[in-house]
Amino acid sequence: MATLMDAAELHRRLEAGERTVILDVRWVLGRTDGRDQYLAGHLPGAVFVDLPNELADHARPELGRHPMPSREKFQEVARRWGINNGDTIVAYDDSGSMAAARVWWMLRNAGIGSVHLLDGGLAAWRAEGHRVEAGEVRPAVGDVTLGDGHLPTITQKEAGAWHSRGILLDARAGERYRGEIEPVDPRAGHIPGAVSAPTTENVSSDGFFLPPEQLRARFAQLGVGESADVAVYCGSGVTAAHQIVALELAGYRAALYPGSFSQWSNTAGNPVVVGSEPFEAGPGNGPSGTTAAAGSSVRA
Repeated sequence: MATLMDAAELHRRLEAGERTVILDVRWVLGRTDGRDQYLAGHLPGAVFVDLPNELADHARPELGRHPMPSREKFQEVARRWGINNGDTIVAYDDSGSMAAARVWWMLRNAGIGSVHLLDGGLAAWRAEGHRVEAGEVRPAVGDVTLGDGHLPTITQKEAGAWHSRGILLDARAGERYRGEIEPVDPRAGHIPGAVSAPTTENVSSDGFFLPPEQLRARFAQLGVGESADVAVYCGSGVTAAHQIVALELAGYRAALYPGSFSQWSNTAGNPVVVGSEPFEAGPGNGPSGTTAAAGSSVRA
């Protein structure tokens, strides 16, 4: 099943009356106006998805800022969106699919095969001259049955040792990876052994995913090979899902670390590396160990 759907195909489906559930996932870190933007104008029939409250449980330091909800809670929410068994689902946002990828991953993980991202998002829809509508859509409650565990994940412990078996990609902005800034989490830097791979480099300036061959070349430069075990994290497990989409488009299957850096940095004793390299240079740091030497930039 294709991961992306373009605006022309989605418009064709709607004009033909083909059953399609459209999810509007407008959310950006540090902003709370996603619902207001949705109410002002959204794709016809689109249902608003409240990412912090519907695609996550309450934040807990030991689990991270956006812990995955239980299967039961997510199923209840998905039914409120009007999803029935067998439906085709298309999710979009207005930020290069950075937020919409979260619901794509969660529905795929729940066993839903026909779930897509609208490539280019709301901007692509508008650029083709298709209409939008205002106000809230409240669909009839659906009957979808969700599973769990259909996509690979890794634990906090596995994330700390992933460098010994494969490639761990950090999907956050480069300045957060390097520890130059940290707007939300308690410590700045990255998990030892992780490679910087900002999600913004997966898309063009107008929010479309790069072609598969370009994505494949990008990931090859980061060390991802045919036989590599790949895992991804970000700040709280949201944009890491975007990286997993890009990897799938490039032909790779990757695991998600759901707790991501918000869990890692809140756990006492977990080392954090500052700088542009996966490991801090110096005694005791590197693939064979992560104990900070005096004067190094590994923060425990």
